[in-house]
Amino acid sequence: MNTSTLVFIGGGNMAGALIGGLLKAGVPADSILVLEPSAAQRASLQQRFGVRILGEAGPDLRAAQGVVWAVKPQSFAEAAAACAPYLADALHLSIMAGVRCGAIARRSGARRIVRAMPNTPALIGQGIAGLYANAVCTPADRAEAERLLAPTGSLVWVEREAQLDAVTALSGSGPAYVFYLAEALTAAGVRLGLPADTAMRLALGTLSGAAALATQSPLSATQLREQVTSKGGTTAAALDTLTQHQVAQAFDAALQAAACRAAELGDLLD
Repeated sequence: MNTSTLVFIGGGNMAGALIGGLLKAGVPADSILVLEPSAAQRASLQQRFGVRILGEAGPDLRAAQGVVWAVKPQSFAEAAAACAPYLADALHLSIMAGVRCGAIARRSGARRIVRAMPNTPALIGQGIAGLYANAVCTPADRAEAERLLAPTGSLVWVEREAQLDAVTALSGSGPAYVFYLAEALTAAGVRLGLPADTAMRLALGTLSGAAALATQSPLSATQLREQVTSKGGTTAAALDTLTQHQVAQAFDAALQAAACRAAELGDLLD
């Protein structure tokens, strides 16, 4: 992928995270071209990044050796119809949820396709993305996709495209589960008598600190949980209640629902 001809189709938040990371890594702003139909968003991108902007597809796209699909899935068919005449020879990286390689190939003419499922912490460089490359991609294509996504956080490759539905359920939607838990902890803290801002600060600090500890520790999450849980203590009482309410089973059902919905969206777009 030649960054002098790197094209983003769509200029939303995730595209902005990638563009910002590339610029910080030393990629010249005028080497990036963004196709964005919204005039307001084009103005914002120009002001923030100084990249080249297009309002509609045209011959300028022919120079693209790398393409990032960053439109909403429901907008892909229309965007691909406009862009297909210019982009077939490029390496295509998709960060669209649910749009499978087959659909991307049929609608855009692409051959080399890498799909990525990032999550919103990518906006601060602390995300994690699952990646899948179709059989046509070379090791060099995979390396280029990694280089492009590196500013967003950690990367994990999966062997089968269907596994991206599980990635979507676990990490793509995962930040919402953490925010949901933060809301629940805060509300419980308030009911126990804490001021709302204090409860929220304690909840967020606990979640971020525990995640950092789990990331850095050689111990498993189970071992770390057991270290905190003294027999007959306060943590044991809380965990017993969570077990009685089948919280682990509820998470399993939630991820199953998310993965099934991701597969359904893929079927619709196919």
